Amino acid sequence: MSVEIVSVSTNDCIDCVATLAKEIWAQHFISIVGESQVNYMLMKFQSADAIKSQITSGSEYYLAKIENEWAGYICLIPDPDNNKMILSKIYTKISMRGKGLGKSMLEYAEKKCVSENFTSILLTVNKFNDGPISWYKRRGFFVVDEVIKDIGGGFFMDDYIMEKTVLTS
Repeated sequence: MSVEIVSVSTNDCIDCVATLAKEIWAQHFISIVGESQVNYMLMKFQSADAIKSQITSGSEYYLAKIENEWAGYICLIPDPDNNKMILSKIYTKISMRGKGLGKSMLEYAEKKCVSENFTSILLTVNKFNDGPISWYKRRGFFVVDEVIKDIGGGFFMDDYIMEKTVLTS
């Protein structure tokens, strides 16, 4: 199955990411962190305005299309000081899971990491998000640390930090 990945640079694409985020997060994260925290995080991190601000600050968003439908997105943040690429977000619509979309987006991130001569990809994942944790481990990621981060509004993110080496010096 062919996956098309495009850079997010227009307001229409930004709106598409925000719409996908709302759908995906509501379906997946309410059972993990609750509806109030999901709504707060969508507003703070995944609204169109928040995405625009992140892009202005150096985050790179990409939309993924499969079967002629926008089905997921990723966000990459280059970290040249630590020679790493941060995989800030990787999300797929539930209806599109099992079709290789996540794998294609991760491979895209890995190729971008290698092309920029970064040695590894770093990500955070909620400690109770068992499916994605297993998925990342099957793709070569290892838990390297844990972090509890206050994100405001009385909410916290309780995450594993996972890393995968993609380029050896």
